[in-house]
Amino acid sequence: MILRLVKMHFRSEETEDFLNYFETIKETIQGMPGILNLKLYQDANDKNIVFTHSTWLNEQSIEQYKASKEFAEIWPKTKALFATKPMAWSLKLK
Repeated sequence: MILRLVKMHFRSEETEDFLNYFETIKETIQGMPGILNLKLYQDANDKNIVFTHSTWLNEQSIEQYKASKEFAEIWPKTKALFATKPMAWSLKLK
């Protein structure tokens, strides 16, 4: 299994928009093949920093999601709200 963490720093005027948008897309993401779990966290000290925490069967599942039409719609809308470049980590569960 793969734990995927994505750190996103939003422009202050866009954070609430993203949080609302996430509520509309989370079920779509959770319905993708290979995803086991999806959570969203907001930094305790900076409300404009948000993390997605997802668990996937394997790297192939993540790559299939990234090649999907759903990702092609979700990512550009999300990316347009960023204050800085996102950071992502794929971690193997032991």
